[in-house]
Amino acid sequence: MSSSPQDDGPAALSMDKHSSPGDGHAPPLSLPMTDRVEEALVVAILDGTYPPHASLPGERDLAALLHVTRPTVREALGRLERDGWLTIQHGKSTLVADYWRDGGLNILSALARYGRHALPTLAPRLLEVRLALAPAYARAAVACDAAGVVSALDGHAALPDAAARYTAFDWTLHRTLVLAAHNPLYPLILNGVAGLYQEMGLLSFANPEARSSARVFYGALLTAARRGNADAAEAITRVAMRQSLAIWTPSPSDETPPSGHDAKESPAPPANPTR
Repeated sequence: MSSSPQDDGPAALSMDKHSSPGDGHAPPLSLPMTDRVEEALVVAILDGTYPPHASLPGERDLAALLHVTRPTVREALGRLERDGWLTIQHGKSTLVADYWRDGGLNILSALARYGRHALPTLAPRLLEVRLALAPAYARAAVACDAAGVVSALDGHAALPDAAARYTAFDWTLHRTLVLAAHNPLYPLILNGVAGLYQEMGLLSFANPEARSSARVFYGALLTAARRGNADAAEAITRVAMRQSLAIWTPSPSDETPPSGHDAKESPAPPANPTR
C-alpha cells in the first residue's frame, strides 16, 4: 500500500475523535486494538472523511496516527477488505470501495454498530426490502407451521407497553416466521440486519402510534395463523409492511408533531419500522 496520505488524510482520522455507536466518545479501551482501528476506519468512511473511491493514508501513516503497530493496521485493513469496505492493491493506494454497490450483509451489521447517524437514510431502504420479503415468508410460515406462528403470537395482547419489549417481541416474531418458512436464505438475511433491526425498533416503538399499529398487525396475523390461512397471512403482512414504510417516510406536507411531543422539540422517532 502506498504510504502517501491525502492532503487532509492523517489529520482527519483518530481513535480519539471517532465514536462507538452514537455516543460521542472514543472506542472502548477494552476492545482489542485491531477492533479499535477497524472501528475508527469504518466511522471515518461513514462520516465522509474517506468517501467511496477515496485513497486511505498508507499503513505507516495510519500506524503513526493511531499509535499502533503496522501489523495491527494491516490486520484491520484486511478485515475491511474482506467485508467489502476497501480495495487493496499491493504497491498502490488502498481505496474505499463503493460499499453500497459491492458490499454484503456485513456492511449492514457495521452500520448498526457504527453508523446510527445513517439510520434515517438507511431505514426506508431496509423497509422496502422487508416489504418485498416479509409477505412471502409470512405466507410460507403459516403454510408450513401455523402452530408455531400461533405460539409466537399468543402473548401479544399482554405485551408491556414499552419500546424495548415491543422490539424484542417483534424480532422474535420475525425470527419465527423466517425459520418456519423453511428457506435457509431468509434467516441469513434477517440475521445480517439484526443490529439495525434492533436500533430501528427501539426508535420506532418509542412512538405510541407504532405500538398500537403493531398490536393490530399481531392480532390479525394471529387470526390468520389459527385458521391456517396462508393467503390471508401474506395479505395482512403486506399491508402492515407497506403502512410501516409510509409511517417511517411521512408526507412532507404533514407538519403535525408526533403524539406526545411538543412542536418545538426535536422530531419524534419515526413510527414502527419493525411491526
